[in-house]
Amino acid sequence: MLQGHQTWVFDKKPAILSTGVVGGPFEARGPLAEDFSLLHGDIYVGQDSFEKAEKKMLEEACEIAIRDAGLQKTDIQFFFSGDLMNQDISSSFTARTLSIPYLGIFGACSSSMEGLAMSALLVNSGAAKYVLSGTSSHNAAAEKQFRYPTEYGSQKPPTAQWTVTGAAACLLGSEGTGPKVTSATIGRVVDMGISDPFNMGAAMAPAAADTITAHFRDRRIKPEEYDLIATGDLAIVGHTILRDLLKKHRIDIPDEIFTDCGLLIYDREKDRQVMAGASGCACSATVTYGHILNRMKKGELRKVLIVATGALLSPISYQQKESIPCIAHAVSIEYEP
Repeated sequence: MLQGHQTWVFDKKPAILSTGVVGGPFEARGPLAEDFSLLHGDIYVGQDSFEKAEKKMLEEACEIAIRDAGLQKTDIQFFFSGDLMNQDISSSFTARTLSIPYLGIFGACSSSMEGLAMSALLVNSGAAKYVLSGTSSHNAAAEKQFRYPTEYGSQKPPTAQWTVTGAAACLLGSEGTGPKVTSATIGRVVDMGISDPFNMGAAMAPAAADTITAHFRDRRIKPEEYDLIATGDLAIVGHTILRDLLKKHRIDIPDEIFTDCGLLIYDREKDRQVMAGASGCACSATVTYGHILNRMKKGELRKVLIVATGALLSPISYQQKESIPCIAHAVSIEYEP
């Protein structure tokens, strides 16, 4: 199952049985609104804090995925989840509600594909029949933790990104007719010395380049094998840098198949406050489990590569003037109707 140095190939091709995709009011006005399972008009989601709102959305995403698969919580062996809050608290409290055996992960905004890769590994090996994987983020909660208090209203540079308010979950099974997870390339931590938390795209782009290069090297394939290659949340700054880095590695991905989830979920021309584009754990998760999988089910895409990126900083590391170590995990998904 191990191919090359850091890629798993899943010979049994675990199936994506269902997904749940939840978003907030800002996401509801974006171009991908129709691809969400549930959209909220209230940033608090009826809760009394932003953090509780994030937990609520993750619970809803998981419950939708379980319901749409026609399963009960007791049918699922394991639950993988990670988020941006201290000690993965949104995920842990959701696991408390679900009462499913839980494995918490932290890959920052790469958590969506990290969780999906680990889920596929368990299902493919026979260690589980059904595995649920989820992640979430909340714009106001993340701002408060990583940047400035939400009420402060600080001005940001054009390289800054807008954290997605949302949650998404994916239910993977050993058998099914849905899209199949066929391989996963686990990324390395890459740190190029960038320390600006308002320039995450530039910080994460080298990690994305490293993982993409590893994926094509390990699989011994070319980019044209895919109908779509989407990075997680590099937005316009990071996506531009990534293109240049890949060219230096002699990997030329055609424009028509290369995109970034942080450029898809919002309309940057209409909503200028998103600046360079979207970020957050829910960015790649909601776009992949909603928009991209819907395109696959419509027959528009047959084979995609999702490369979720994450910045592994914390308030502690920033306060100690550390740089930002980053990572990216890639998962390939195929669908034959």
